[in-house]
Amino acid sequence: MAFNKKDKQSQNYLDFVPRRVETYKWEQDEEGNVTIFVENKGAFNRIAQKFFKKPEVSQIHLQGIGNYIWPLIDGRMSIYELGVKVKEHYGEEAEPLYERLSEYMRMLDEYGFITFD
Repeated sequence: MAFNKKDKQSQNYLDFVPRRVETYKWEQDEEGNVTIFVENKGAFNRIAQKFFKKPEVSQIHLQGIGNYIWPLIDGRMSIYELGVKVKEHYGEEAEPLYERLSEYMRMLDEYGFITFD
């Protein structure tokens, strides 16, 4: 569910519950770094793979707090609840917490990595 201005006016964004889109595989290494694997499908991508050596799978490496948040996105915790966990883990380093977290969730939604239940 992508968000628009009407959604923001009618509901509190922090109450939304994000869920990872399961078509994207991901892994977390021993240092906690998360990599999301995006399969490059479609005719244009096949041409780019053949002629320009574009990879069949792109790797998206998350950074900073994103490495902590991604595994917590489970379709059960709201954005507010995720923020509580981030605050417990990072303390003042996470501030301004909910502005940053909301923007991060919007970005993940825009890229199609998450949806909202």
